[in-house]
Amino acid sequence: MALTAISNENKVTSIESKQPEQASTLFDVRDLNLWYNQTQALKQINLTIQQNNITAIIGPSGCGKSTFLKTLNRMIDLTPSVTTTGDIYYKHDNMLADSYNPEQLRTRVGMVFQKPNPFPKSIYENVAYGPKIHGIKDKKILNQIVEKSLRDAYLWDEVKDRLKDSALGLSGGQQQRLCIARTLAIEPDVILMDEPTSALDPVSTAKIEELIQQLKEDYSIVIVTHNMQQAGRISDQTAFFLNGEVVEFNDTHTMFHEPSDSRTHDYINGHFG
Repeated sequence: MALTAISNENKVTSIESKQPEQASTLFDVRDLNLWYNQTQALKQINLTIQQNNITAIIGPSGCGKSTFLKTLNRMIDLTPSVTTTGDIYYKHDNMLADSYNPEQLRTRVGMVFQKPNPFPKSIYENVAYGPKIHGIKDKKILNQIVEKSLRDAYLWDEVKDRLKDSALGLSGGQQQRLCIARTLAIEPDVILMDEPTSALDPVSTAKIEELIQQLKEDYSIVIVTHNMQQAGRISDQTAFFLNGEVVEFNDTHTMFHEPSDSRTHDYINGHFG
């Protein structure tokens, strides 16, 4: 990965956390409840997310999918009047504990949003931004990080001759892959994706899906999607949310072919939502 050969003083700060005995459990969510003011958005969420898997979160609008995703890197903390109860263990440490550092957490758990949001800077500076704010100044090292991140995001060949051009001049699909490259540049363990293809055309969507499946070799991915076909194509596990609750959570093939709850069957088959 991009920063592994960098000297210790230049490495992105990592979180002190105990490693799991078995390299499988990434997030262990226990009895998670969340309220916006007096409105409860998440109700008794219990599920375990595995490492190097693609986990899809599906469900109708307003069911708590994006809210849940934002708890996994504590971006939900930035929303006023939010309260939570319960626990989320990230690599066996309770990341909801008051002593846990959310800024460090976000260097390990990156996020890609629904709409591409490149900075109004050059393509190069978009990718180099994260490493720079983490103290990497060496131009040669930054060049290596930028190239590797863009290659890993399947974008290098398309932009290598215009790295100084504005990122805002890229197509929508290219901008989204640039945002993924920007996330990869700080070497996260996890990539959260909130409907990353909803604003893209079918060709760009196919490229992003191919990229996500390739990234699974090195990263754990949690993706919120409204697209049932997409969840079925790319995910290993799927959680079905409804009215702030997890109705069903299982391997994707079982969920789509032999769901245990009639509501899951009805949603997947388009009877509501």
